[in-house]
Amino acid sequence: MRYRISKVKLPKAAHTSQNWRIDEIVPDFRLEDVWALPTPGGPSEFPVLVQGIASADPAKSLPRAGRALWELRWKLGELLGWDEPDTGLGSRVLSLRDRLPADLRDAPRGPAFDALPFNSLYQLEDEWAAEMANGTVHGVMHMGWVAEGRGGYRGQVAVFVKPNGPVGSAYMAAIKPFRYLIVYPQMMRELERRWHER
Repeated sequence: MRYRISKVKLPKAAHTSQNWRIDEIVPDFRLEDVWALPTPGGPSEFPVLVQGIASADPAKSLPRAGRALWELRWKLGELLGWDEPDTGLGSRVLSLRDRLPADLRDAPRGPAFDALPFNSLYQLEDEWAAEMANGTVHGVMHMGWVAEGRGGYRGQVAVFVKPNGPVGSAYMAAIKPFRYLIVYPQMMRELERRWHER
């Protein structure tokens, strides 16, 4: 079945109604989006999803429109200095690893990313979080493995953001239509294709 944006964009309550550990860590972040992922599976397949996300490279896998937007974002970042080392984790903002309670600090951290500018924070049996920061935002991607009944599960992703002042707020507003109309649909289709081919 082909992905439809109206089918997988979820109300924020789909995240907040669950007892996720990430909510302890990011009370000062805004919950931006919640999505159901086209990744049906069994109870033990969450690590496969996590590794698939961490190894993804949208600059190579997305169709032309998505790749063009991806490249434009990095060109703008280079031009405006959004991605300089002093705008990221450990410079402009502290890593959320510093906020983790002891049990999450002692948990597996999760995989390294091949291409995306994220760092894993922690990985549990049904939950994984990763963060990124640049001159526009400090962001968190949270992945959960949600039971759907009859022993089935699916992935669910939540995106949290803390914009960096007026520039960050303007950036988030400017990219919203492109995320919803082009980038997210193409990424979901690619994820669905890769999941079914695994």
